[in-house]
Parts: sequence; C-alpha cells; structure tokens
Amino acid sequence: MKIIMLGGPGAGKGTQAKMIADKYGIPHISTGDIFRANLKAGTELGKKAKVYMDQGLLVPDELTCDLVVDRISQADCGDGFILDGFPRTIPQAECLTDALKKRGDSMDYAINVDVPDENIIARMSGRRACLNCGATYHIVNIPTKVEGICDRCGSPVVLRADDEPETVKKRLDVYHEQTQPLIEYYTEQGILKTVDGTQPMDAVFGAIVALLGE
Repeated sequence: MKIIMLGGPGAGKGTQAKMIADKYGIPHISTGDIFRANLKAGTELGKKAKVYMDQGLLVPDELTCDLVVDRISQADCGDGFILDGFPRTIPQAECLTDALKKRGDSMDYAINVDVPDENIIARMSGRRACLNCGATYHIVNIPTKVEGICDRCGSPVVLRADDEPETVKKRLDVYHEQTQPLIEYYTEQGILKTVDGTQPMDAVFGAIVALLGE
C-alpha cells in the first residue's frame, strides 16, 4: 500500500500518517527524516543536498525526488510506505510518477485531510510548546495542568512564531499556491480520497481506514 498524505499545515496529516504506518506496518517517510538520514550517513545525495541547505536554499525538486526514490527503494518499503510532506508541488509529483513508472509501479492512494483555513488558524494559534523539553500542548484540546507551565518539566510554554496567526496565514497562502494543485493532479490519476479533517483525531483515522478498505 503506497500512500501520499495531503492537507494544509496543521491539518493533522502527520499524526494520521503515523497512525496509518503503525496500523499497516509500513514506513512513515518524511522529507525531513530523509534529509537528516542522508546528511548523517554522508551519502552522495546527502552531500549534494547539504550544499543547498548550508546556503539556506531549498533543495531542488529533482534532488529531493532522487532522495525520496532512493528511500522508497529500500527493503522496508517492500509492502508499501506513506509519504508525508512530499510531493509539495506539481513538478515533484510528476517526478515521483515518472520514477515509479520506470519501475513498473505507481501510488495507490493520495489522502487529502481537508480542514478549512479558519479552523487551521484557530487550531495552530492554540498550540503551546515547551522550549526546554519539547512537549507540545493546546490551550483547548491538550491544556497544561497549570496554565502556562509544562506538565513534564515545569518550564514555561510558549506560542511558537510558526504558530502565530499571521505566520499560519502565510503558510496557508503558500500551500494554496503550490500544494493544493496536487488535489486536482491526483484526482485526475483516480487515486485521491478526501476525509473531513475537522472531526476528532480518531474519527478522521476511522474514515481513512474505511477508505483504504484493508
């Protein structure tokens, strides 16, 4: 089972990807993890990516695709995998489609976790993080026992810059411009499945499992 997760920032696709990976026993693959693993191992692809990352530049689509294809070619992906955070653009999607086609393969599902922008802004602006131990909370859904204080280590919890409403709006603008066209792309391929991401986390997961039908 080969799955792509789609959805806006804060839609909860990463959480769902982990749950799907656990249920079906397939690797949860994020581009961030791939970059870190290749940099740590000092692979040729990792060295190429490092040149761009050291300059604060985005790694080009073709190189990102090469890194992903290298990862999904490994033995643990034999029964499938779930991609989280890739592809982000139409060129990346076309690159992945072509690379899989060369292997006589293709993706099975693109799952879109659909959440309206206003819900995402409210959800993310309610997040709080402990900069000391990394624990994360939400003022409504997962509040700290003592307001503003981390349950785990007692340090203050803060609203990260990434989660401030203005920043979230900018991230959503980028998503709508670059990533949302993938919904049409995978609809045309006949593999797009959409779930209502405004439901509770377990209900979203149940809807995804029902769509996969396995």
